[in-house]
Amino acid sequence: MKIAVIGLGYVGLPLCLQFARSGIHVLGLDVDAGKVSALNSGRSYIKHISAGEIKRFVQSGQFAATTDFGEIRSVEAVLVCVPTPLKRNRAPDLSFVLKTGKSVAPHLQKGQLVVLESTTYPGTTENELRSVLERGSGLKAGADFHLAFSPEREDPGNPQSRVAEIPKVVGGYTPACLEAAKRVYRRAIRRLVPVANCRTAEAAKLLENVFRGVNIALVNELKGVYAALDIDIWDVIAAARTKPFGFMPFYPGPGLGGHCIPIDPFYLAWKARQAGVETRFVELAGEINRAMPQRVVARAAQALKAQNKALRRARVLVLGLAYKANVDDDRESPSYHLLDSLQARGATVAYHDPHVPVIKPTREHSHWAGMKSIKWSRQNLAVFDAVIIATAHQAVNFRQLANWSGLIIDTRNVMAGFKVEPGKVWKA
Repeated sequence: MKIAVIGLGYVGLPLCLQFARSGIHVLGLDVDAGKVSALNSGRSYIKHISAGEIKRFVQSGQFAATTDFGEIRSVEAVLVCVPTPLKRNRAPDLSFVLKTGKSVAPHLQKGQLVVLESTTYPGTTENELRSVLERGSGLKAGADFHLAFSPEREDPGNPQSRVAEIPKVVGGYTPACLEAAKRVYRRAIRRLVPVANCRTAEAAKLLENVFRGVNIALVNELKGVYAALDIDIWDVIAAARTKPFGFMPFYPGPGLGGHCIPIDPFYLAWKARQAGVETRFVELAGEINRAMPQRVVARAAQALKAQNKALRRARVLVLGLAYKANVDDDRESPSYHLLDSLQARGATVAYHDPHVPVIKPTREHSHWAGMKSIKWSRQNLAVFDAVIIATAHQAVNFRQLANWSGLIIDTRNVMAGFKVEPGKVWKA
């Protein structure tokens, strides 16, 4: 068997490697020639993915990367793992999915399988993507080629998370499409979870991420409520999580990051509006989570004022640019919103992140491109009036931070284990 995976990022590349481990020949497709060149040279551009493993599969002929969509003609299945971001008005942006569909369509062969893995609203696969594929190929889904949806489930930074062990939800456009998808995925994934259709699989993925977003919003809101009552939210969660049933701990922070949780609820809300249905609960959660960076900055201003300093003209270090601990993924990171808000209020800003040495261009925060992580040293930290802990990387020496910094705004409760003088650490 030979398959193609389109989109060689945080989702597509791990999928390529898992299929290669399973003895499948994998063709990796990406429009970024730099990524293709790196992979074919045996190099990795994602921190937690081994360059040695890539090199081994390239040298054995098990894996090859290309920008040529014409090579799709030789594969049995095409798995699409491209971004599904939001537009500025927070409407779904399917441009990457549709452009990919248009690139695939002229080369689509009878009997081939196309699977969308990108998170999206229910109906995308059987409506928008199907239409693009059928128009461009002259073939009919369910009759001439197979079509399915199987949402990605990646957990970057978690060493216990392995692609092969994560159950895979699969929905087909027709029963035959589902069987074709199962034939492919069962070669690499231990457990498959077949569902009624593509829409159900799309909806399941949204539920997973909306569930997290809503519960994070709940603890973010309760953090403010309990603070007003002089109660530490972290102590409350620690006590509540001892209940062996009916409770699952979620933790507050400076805002949501990553490609899924900050975005996916808006895909559902948009689709619900098209159907004339309100999603007040989901949208409220989104509002609460989006407001968190501003709340953190307000807390920083309060802490500085207690030291007779003003946020305006203060030097502030944002500690952690990645959205999650121990990864190099800065997509949708709340740290960017912290930098923007601090600068807008007159502060001079910098960042430190051992996993993100330099900021690369992004769609929404290109104005920070080229900014470099400051070197970790007592001398460098001494020039900052405040440090905001946005991401709790294990590679950061927080004991040194406690000794070197005069003011710390802690959004992750990492300083709780250190003894520091009163007034130095402010929770946010």
